[in-house]
Amino acid sequence: MNNENQNTEYKRIWKDEYLKWVSGFANAQGGKIYIGIDDDMTVVGVDNLHKQLEDIPNKIISNTGVFPETNHLEIEGKDVIEIVIEPCGMPISYRGVYYYRSGATKQEFRGTALHQFLLKKMGLNWEDIPCDGVTLDDIDDGAIEYFLDHAIGEGRMEPESRKSSKEEVLSNLGLIKDGIPTNGAVLLFGKYPQRRFVTSSFKIGRFGADDADLLSQDQIEGNLIQMTDKIMQVLSSKYLIRPIHYEGLQRKEPLEIPEEALREIIFNSIVHKLQFGTWNQMSIYDDHIRLWNEGVLPEDYTVETLMSKHTSRPRNPKMAQVFYRAGFIEAWGRGYEKIMKAFDKANLKRPEFTVEQGGVTATIYREIFMSVRGDTEPKRNQIGTEQENPNNHPGSEKGSEKGSEKGSEKGSEKGSEKGSEKGSEKGSEKTRDRIVREMKGNPTVTINELATMLSISDRAVSKHLKKLQEDGKIRRVGADRGGSWEVINPE
Repeated sequence: MNNENQNTEYKRIWKDEYLKWVSGFANAQGGKIYIGIDDDMTVVGVDNLHKQLEDIPNKIISNTGVFPETNHLEIEGKDVIEIVIEPCGMPISYRGVYYYRSGATKQEFRGTALHQFLLKKMGLNWEDIPCDGVTLDDIDDGAIEYFLDHAIGEGRMEPESRKSSKEEVLSNLGLIKDGIPTNGAVLLFGKYPQRRFVTSSFKIGRFGADDADLLSQDQIEGNLIQMTDKIMQVLSSKYLIRPIHYEGLQRKEPLEIPEEALREIIFNSIVHKLQFGTWNQMSIYDDHIRLWNEGVLPEDYTVETLMSKHTSRPRNPKMAQVFYRAGFIEAWGRGYEKIMKAFDKANLKRPEFTVEQGGVTATIYREIFMSVRGDTEPKRNQIGTEQENPNNHPGSEKGSEKGSEKGSEKGSEKGSEKGSEKGSEKGSEKTRDRIVREMKGNPTVTINELATMLSISDRAVSKHLKKLQEDGKIRRVGADRGGSWEVINPE
């Protein structure tokens, strides 16, 4: 006889607390409970066989609603009761608590795990549920256009899709039911999803000596289809660095981490996240980056499964399909393979993926970085490539000289006074253009929200708003509190 495993339990005598095991088996893959056998596989037999054969099934039925198969076995000349529990299509509780058999242990569902389990048992997915109180007016036209641009560009949707209405696009993606956008639709294309789903934002934190030493942080908000662009902008301008090298006379500043691989990691963390759970969290340290998202792997999946060729089984299949059509992720489980190849090509240590704290963590090692521990000089990688801080671009001698002589745009980046003015103005124009885009999608966006998105101060945002109003591009409708922004003659 086999030892205890995922599907079997051996008990010396029957106790009513084993009804929890019945719930756990019924909610998982089913299983068997043997009464009259010790944990060490010693057969001890049962007393009052006939009474127990009657009492145990009655207790199971009355307390759980499960109808077990109860058998009398004779093992080593002793009476043993075999209780067979089949998996149940409906959630099974014992005294109002839901249990689940995982491995050789019994787990109690709580919080978001319980929510997810109940939806699954009812044949539902959270992303497919119509979002109460939402209409098509809450869906951002700009986000739809952004998606179509990418999907058509990738050849994964026909150009004729541009002629489709907003409702038709959502319907074709399975993101609307009875005219009501689903939770998935709001997260992907909503004007401001965080009004309804607070934890759908993305948190970034820069840490010093330890996790208690938080130096700076950003919270990226907005719809999920455009969120990764915002995240990459903040990471590139504030948190990560660009090593400098030259190819001939051409200056190269690639991001310290392969950009496409980093995007893929972020895309996967967003689309596979337990969407009604907590925030995606990226913690940045001197020598590594940790990205955690809530939600465990499929039951029969391990980290090793992800690293090999595997069938794609996303937690949010509708959202994953949208990301796939936009060309952001690959189908058939090829995303992790792409990530590893990109790091290999860049001669960087591969990231590590672990399952911990109810979620999946990606650890990315930094071989090149600016320390926050008091160092004034940039760190160097193995080949001694010079680095510079993205928040402080002191132009090189060559760039400064070119900028001083010509006042060119290139020289402005490197420190010439004239070029700096031009570069600064162009940067300001880009910032104001982005503010206008944000207002189109979310007319009630606040100064603080804009500052967070743009990684600038509230005061700087106010200056940009004043300039946009002076230029007649935006106007304020209503009071400072409770009012909204109107974009004038949007292009």
